[in-house]
Amino acid sequence: MSSTASSGKTTREATQTEPKRQRVHPAFHRLRSHQISSLNIVVEEYEHVKTGARHFHLASDNTENVFLVALRTVPMDSTGVAHILEHTALCGSERFPVRDPFFMMIRRSLNTFMNAFTSSDWTAYPFASKNRKDFNNLLGVYLDAVFFARLHELDFAQEGHRLEFTEPENPDSELQFKGVVFNEMKGAMSSTTSVLWQTFSTYLFPTTTYHYNSGGDPQRIPDLSHEDLKNFYNSHYHPSNAVFMTFGDIPAIEHHKQIEKLALGRFDKLDVHIAVEDEKRYLSPIRVEDYYPGENDTDDRTHVVTGWLLGKSTSLHDLFQAHLLTAVLLDNSASPLLQALETSDLGHAPSPLCGLEDNNREMSFLCGLEGCAENATLAVEKLVTETLETIEKEGVPQEQVEAALHQLELQQREITGDSYPYGLQLILAGLSTAVHRGDPIKVLDIDPVVAELREAIKDLTFIPNLIRKLLLNNTHRLTLTLRPDPGLDDRQADAESTRLQFIKAGLDNSEIKHIITQSKALAARQLQEDDPGVLPKVGLEDIPPTITEPEGVGDILSDAAANAKLSFYGQGTNGISYQQVIIDLPELEPELLAVLPHFTNSLTELGVGDKSYTQVQTWQSRVSGGVNCYASMRSHVDDVQKATGIVVLSSKSLVRNHNDMTDLLARTLRDCRFDESNRVKDLIEQAAAKRESSITGAGHTLAVALASSRMSPAAQLNHQFSGLVGIQDLKQLRKGLGETVTVERLLELFRRIHQALLNAPRQFLLIAEDEHEETLRRHLERYWQNEAKLNRFTGITVQPVRETVRQAWATTTAVNFCAKAFPTVPFSHPDNAALTVLAGFMRNGFLHRAIREQGGAYGAGADQDANSASFRFFSYRDPRLTDTLSDFDRAIDWVVTGTHQSRHLEEAVLGVIASMDKPSSPAGEAKQAFYNRLFNRTLEQRMEFRQRVLDVSLEDLRRVSEAWLPPDSASIGVVGSQESLDKAGLEGVEVIRL
Repeated sequence: MSSTASSGKTTREATQTEPKRQRVHPAFHRLRSHQISSLNIVVEEYEHVKTGARHFHLASDNTENVFLVALRTVPMDSTGVAHILEHTALCGSERFPVRDPFFMMIRRSLNTFMNAFTSSDWTAYPFASKNRKDFNNLLGVYLDAVFFARLHELDFAQEGHRLEFTEPENPDSELQFKGVVFNEMKGAMSSTTSVLWQTFSTYLFPTTTYHYNSGGDPQRIPDLSHEDLKNFYNSHYHPSNAVFMTFGDIPAIEHHKQIEKLALGRFDKLDVHIAVEDEKRYLSPIRVEDYYPGENDTDDRTHVVTGWLLGKSTSLHDLFQAHLLTAVLLDNSASPLLQALETSDLGHAPSPLCGLEDNNREMSFLCGLEGCAENATLAVEKLVTETLETIEKEGVPQEQVEAALHQLELQQREITGDSYPYGLQLILAGLSTAVHRGDPIKVLDIDPVVAELREAIKDLTFIPNLIRKLLLNNTHRLTLTLRPDPGLDDRQADAESTRLQFIKAGLDNSEIKHIITQSKALAARQLQEDDPGVLPKVGLEDIPPTITEPEGVGDILSDAAANAKLSFYGQGTNGISYQQVIIDLPELEPELLAVLPHFTNSLTELGVGDKSYTQVQTWQSRVSGGVNCYASMRSHVDDVQKATGIVVLSSKSLVRNHNDMTDLLARTLRDCRFDESNRVKDLIEQAAAKRESSITGAGHTLAVALASSRMSPAAQLNHQFSGLVGIQDLKQLRKGLGETVTVERLLELFRRIHQALLNAPRQFLLIAEDEHEETLRRHLERYWQNEAKLNRFTGITVQPVRETVRQAWATTTAVNFCAKAFPTVPFSHPDNAALTVLAGFMRNGFLHRAIREQGGAYGAGADQDANSASFRFFSYRDPRLTDTLSDFDRAIDWVVTGTHQSRHLEEAVLGVIASMDKPSSPAGEAKQAFYNRLFNRTLEQRMEFRQRVLDVSLEDLRRVSEAWLPPDSASIGVVGSQESLDKAGLEGVEVIRL
């Protein structure tokens, strides 16, 4: 579920004073200009005269410029045509006739973001860069890729699907389907959550494009022909069907010059109107039963989800009413519908689909449970409907409604940018509305509608009336029961095998010859070296000479516990304050350390003082953006066998609420209740369900953590807390919570951890605009004073570990995730820079071709991890296993024995520097600076590392490969299916069932 309405602020007609922004390129009409004051942007809307293409420019002083072009793509089958087209369009174009311009440009760029997205009804191509030359380079490549793609048949075979013999030149060997998207979607549809959402969409939308799997159903992808792909491209990839969106300090007229010159000037208007039609409405609710591949080792693996089709997402009125209602019902554990789901014995946890889907043209609201018994459908449906009827009859406490509205205001104020660039997040917030021919400016600018809602909620019948109108009286309601079928995986595999056998039996000599010829041609094409000079580039001379970080003000917080240190960072946070309490992690007994992740997960979800957890949830929602707690272990910069541990309690709020937020944080830490046993049980159930459902989406991360888990104490704890061992332990803990004594024992361990933390040294981090420093400091001094003086403190100690691990973990998945790790060096070691460059060098020059293009995996790469002092290879959604592990070793040999060009080194160096220089949000940059200093990673050390990166030579890469990557030192970590692990027969590898 996603929300596109969480970014934006006040809009008014802008007074344009900058000449560059006043001027309009003759190829475009300017339609309007609106200023969003609190975001410090001006949104300008233009229309291309000849083609009718729309362009929304978010003018800002931000030097990180963002570009996106989106096409309405409305497939009416599940062949994945839009998804495969997204991949294939980036495989060469008219001006850049090389087979891999997208990945080549990643290596020749200082971009801060490059990607492409396929949604259910649009395809988008975004990038971002802080370097003007780089931005224009990427703009030329992206425009040519989108509007003048070659769509070579071999690229379709590589990226989409193809037939190939297991022994490519032996027609007597088995026939198989191969292709990057084919394998990507096998991996994607191994996720139960993905199956659940796709199945629900199929029945909620019986006639429109959302009925189909836009990414592609692996059983249907082989039905797509190359000719189908080209026809879809010709009808959909035209400027008349496009929306352009940009952000940053480059004036719109400069974009228009480039866009007109490089693309739009060659087109006339196309008489086409691609759009999603209104869905035909059900006249009465329906129930559907379906299945997903899964083990039925217990009777509680069924999902039951109820959902309604709502109004159009392009209607601002409908959109924000739906958002407010969703927040009131499901925002936190005090929200009445979520509370009913969390505390129900009918399932383990609320469904991961709970929430509002507002990216589709018509919105949908969903709720339900996972981990249900097979026959729970009617009971879950009754729970949902009766809860809604009770809320509609009795209403909702006004403070909960106001808290929900407060969350909307807080979300739209925050300047983010720690995952995607800030400008791209703003663009994506309005993109779906723009694609559906709505008004994205209104979506970005929610102050007027928030003001309307603030007035509307004064009527205590407003929320009950919404419940009645949108849900209870809405007959387009679906209840889906999705049950595990232990044999479904095998039947799907058998169906694919039978289909291939049937195809093979019907092949004539010419068709056999074509398959073999195509395999040879594709293999040769994958090995060919294209002329990189065709593509533009930036070089080492374009790299900024230095890096900077925010400067904090360090001081002692008077009267606080043990004269705790306060670090304040003055940043432009748009009226939001960030507060963190950083506590030194004390020495904990093994049984306490084992449950530390459960403690941190529970601390902010329990009652405080005389308040129950539901009252605390409303309190949090009313004064803050939520409260988080986590533990972190970082290795020392010069010795990974030593580590520093901390526990962090954090929150954010509007500055006007900072005093109340500080009270909330202080009382949460001091007065947290550990007597709500049913609540803790529910939290464990929810955490276990969430972690299990995340396995196939994060399989490569888990495999890498497994492979490096015994390289350092910090890596070992990470594997125990958040890796595969952590998931396994959580599942076992969940099974044991049926007995009250087990919960009480856990609560007793929590109390002991809590007391140890209260007696540990702490310090504070504050981030806000400079003018608020003194006020925020006074708030801290008010609520954190008069603490008991600390006794002698002993911080956590770790036992050294440096061992080889060879493990494979079996789970339900149609693809594999492979990793190898080699013991190397810590951050301060001179070879750390060369190993970091080596990772990009191998990815660019060998791993991408061998594992992705030839092997068919969705992705592959390597990294040098200074926290574990290890060099790690990985693959993602990989149809192979042993061959990929062998390819990791071949990559090392390729470096040591091959002949390499200096440009390949330059590309790897550019990648490392671009990663180092990637901007964050103002608050995110301050947090990075604080924690770099906390863990002794000084700016001077990082500048030294940066210079070492720039000084790396080809000989250095060979030297460190030979010195640090001997094959017999490798650890292995694999996540795959039991069947694939049995077939692989990995020698000397322990297989563990997850």
